[in-house]
Amino acid sequence: MAEPLVIVIGNEKGGAGKSTLAIHVATGFLHSGRRVAIIDLDLRQRSLSRFFANRAAWTAANGVRLPMPFEADIGDGEALAKASPEVQLAAFEAALKASRSAEVILIDTPGGDTPNSRAAHALADQIITPMNDSFVDFDLLGQVDPVTLDLKAPSIYALSVWEARKERALKAGRHATIDWLVVTNRLAVAEARNRRRLEARMEQLAKRVGFRIGPGLRDRVIYRELFPFGLTVADLSAEVRPVAVSLAHVAARQELRNLMQAMGVDGLDLDKAA
Repeated sequence: MAEPLVIVIGNEKGGAGKSTLAIHVATGFLHSGRRVAIIDLDLRQRSLSRFFANRAAWTAANGVRLPMPFEADIGDGEALAKASPEVQLAAFEAALKASRSAEVILIDTPGGDTPNSRAAHALADQIITPMNDSFVDFDLLGQVDPVTLDLKAPSIYALSVWEARKERALKAGRHATIDWLVVTNRLAVAEARNRRRLEARMEQLAKRVGFRIGPGLRDRVIYRELFPFGLTVADLSAEVRPVAVSLAHVAARQELRNLMQAMGVDGLDLDKAA
């Protein structure tokens, strides 16, 4: 059996939209026909886990079938968050072992530096880092000169990914690589001068530390209003329609399609909804 593809959604800054991205990437893989396992390492919030619990409840109540991922039981997240790093790592390793029959293991990480997050990054085949179009978010990737805004040096999260790449190379061989994709998430619809400045620094940093820049998800109401049902725009169809479908939903499906294509995912069917 081939080893599963391990994808980590990571960014040490909270509020960048990691869980929103994880939810959509997971459902995108499910709709491409992959067997997906999820591991939610954000032990206190557990947004990814709650989303799929909502999905199971909504589909059961409405008599419809939608693809579901496998999720290993790690027990009480609140209790595990208070446990020692050794206990947390053991729970993560057990979840990984239980997920090995999947084709894709998707791991959502917390907004901070934890032993489990570091371990997940070192196992990744692909890291996806969402960030808002803000120099506040960029500060975890790269430092800029406060006077000229020239790029000065990689920052703490970029250095963490560098360490993860070194650890993976040591464990899996020098040819092992981690594909790092940084996506601008929660973009406002209007173009802004600040974004143009930010994009220029991102391109400079991408060449320096080795990541790709991809399309993220704009700040749309549809991404939030479907969460309580455990649904995404990938799920909407004539049978699955808890909210009215509009042209904005068509644009949102295209955003998800663009994101999955940037990740290298093919076979994604998002044309069910009218």
